[in-house]
Amino acid sequence: MSSAASRPTAGAFDRGHTDDLMAFLTASPSPYHAVASAAERLEKAGFRRVEETASWDGTSGGKYVIRGGAIIAWYVPEGAAPHTPYRIVGAHTDSPNLRVKPRPDMGAQGWRQVAVEIYGGTLLNTWLDRDLGLAGRLTLRDGSHHLVNVDRPLLRVPQLAVHLDRGANDGLKLERQRHMQPVWGIGKVHEGDLISFVASEAGVDAEDVTGWDLMVHAVEAPAYLGRDRELLAGPRMDNLLSVHAAVAALASLAGRDDLPYIPVLAAFDHEENGSEADTGAQGPLLGNVLERSVYARGGAYEDRARAFAGTVCLSSDTGHAVHPNYAERHDPTHHPRVNGGPILKVNVNQRYATDGSGRAVFAAACEKAGVPWQSFVSNNDMPCGTTIGPITAARHGIKTVDIGVAILSMHSARELCGAEDPYLLANALVAFLEG
Repeated sequence: MSSAASRPTAGAFDRGHTDDLMAFLTASPSPYHAVASAAERLEKAGFRRVEETASWDGTSGGKYVIRGGAIIAWYVPEGAAPHTPYRIVGAHTDSPNLRVKPRPDMGAQGWRQVAVEIYGGTLLNTWLDRDLGLAGRLTLRDGSHHLVNVDRPLLRVPQLAVHLDRGANDGLKLERQRHMQPVWGIGKVHEGDLISFVASEAGVDAEDVTGWDLMVHAVEAPAYLGRDRELLAGPRMDNLLSVHAAVAALASLAGRDDLPYIPVLAAFDHEENGSEADTGAQGPLLGNVLERSVYARGGAYEDRARAFAGTVCLSSDTGHAVHPNYAERHDPTHHPRVNGGPILKVNVNQRYATDGSGRAVFAAACEKAGVPWQSFVSNNDMPCGTTIGPITAARHGIKTVDIGVAILSMHSARELCGAEDPYLLANALVAFLEG
């Protein structure tokens, strides 16, 4: 761990950043909303959207591309050469949850229910007996998309009473198909009811809705926690905490034409189920954007190769803080603590992409920002998760370093982090992007 002070000595962000993160989490119940929220912040900083189907020019300034639940944004300093390397912060917009099936209307025993599918490795029990809303996007006949957010108690997955399951406290067993279908009313089930309701909430005609990507979210607002409010509880911190920090860091560099690198935000969808999508890290989106930027500035393949060879990516995703009740599950010599600063994630089997030279890049950024940092490695007896880091490194040949913020209750409907860590991360990201 760095010996730096607990607060950055040179940075743009303080506790107000964490306040803004709470607003970002609330406004982003789906990847599509997260992308819209990120774009709104970038627009205020002077970035402009470019379409993938349009011809790109080589002008300087901030630009971004949106595809579904993914966003790539970058700032080209005035006079940047075609072979100028990139500094990339990678993250993902999706979180484990319950997602609406193609035929959502179902029910039993007089209850009206919504048919859902389990997305990602969610902690199922955290969705029980919780007030739930519904959000996502509707697709109309003309191909247009409309965001919808029913951010009020609408659904509930009721747990079986302990009187009817005397062994529940000895080990709860939930069947994904039978036990996770939420209720949303009583009475007869009519096909089309849910989509008609959601369409009315979005202000569109239900007959025009031909597709939907809808998901459940907890409606309880993010909140500071603890006697001294030193903790933050909220939904989707994995990984909107990183998305928000990266957006803030990139926006803070708008207008900086002295940068030796082109700073980039790459926020992908579908990380939680393997990244194999056109909006995921396994897809071509990031590579296409970086290459097109090189060529738009008059570059050739040689410039592209030079730019990629000098590029570094920080894959920023949440990691595991040491758990007070399960310390034995962690590596005995690596106990990341909340409010201890961002973590450097290491796995020699390449579940994380960090190596020694990448560690040096991250350490230099934290030192420049005056931000403390910690190391994370898994217990040898525990399987290690993975991120977009190794995928990015292998697909694009880009040096990649895995980092993040240490949290508890990862993949829960409501996670927990230190209230100082979000702005410590954002300050480290600024220093990294500045080079």
